[in-house]
Amino acid sequence: MTEETNHRATGQFTGVVPLDLVAREGGLSVMQGILDGRLPGAAMAKTLNFWLTAVEEGRIVFSGTPTADHLNPLGTIHGGWAATIMDSALACAVMTLLAPGEGYTTVEFKLNLTRPIMPDRGELACEGRVVHRGKTIATSEAYLRDGAGKLLAHGTETCAIFPIGNLKR
Repeated sequence: MTEETNHRATGQFTGVVPLDLVAREGGLSVMQGILDGRLPGAAMAKTLNFWLTAVEEGRIVFSGTPTADHLNPLGTIHGGWAATIMDSALACAVMTLLAPGEGYTTVEFKLNLTRPIMPDRGELACEGRVVHRGKTIATSEAYLRDGAGKLLAHGTETCAIFPIGNLKR
């Protein structure tokens, strides 16, 4: 684990999970380890103020609170904030289905912003679920909602699945 820092909201820390550990444990165990604080989460989550809140096979939830640091010039939360939390939920849902020895990467994702995200929305939740998991391709869907359940964005993603040895650091 490198560049570990505490996440201010949850105590989760950030860094890089060693690939040999991912290869041994598989995706669900790694994601549960991030949730439990045994393993680091992505540094981007710290930067954008979101964190992992639920993990189960084929399902992930990230929660976060966008701040004034995430505003666009018009005063709403930049679409990149929504895209990043959604990509995280979409991809990590797929990761929960990876067997030991498997790796993955996002091939493409599509996002629909259904309304502007205002800076006073409070904590938002993004739930990602796997739609299909094949031998080499998986698809997922995600929904970003505010605390009242109002839909802010939805999207889909395709991930490629391959031997983890194909990832080189």
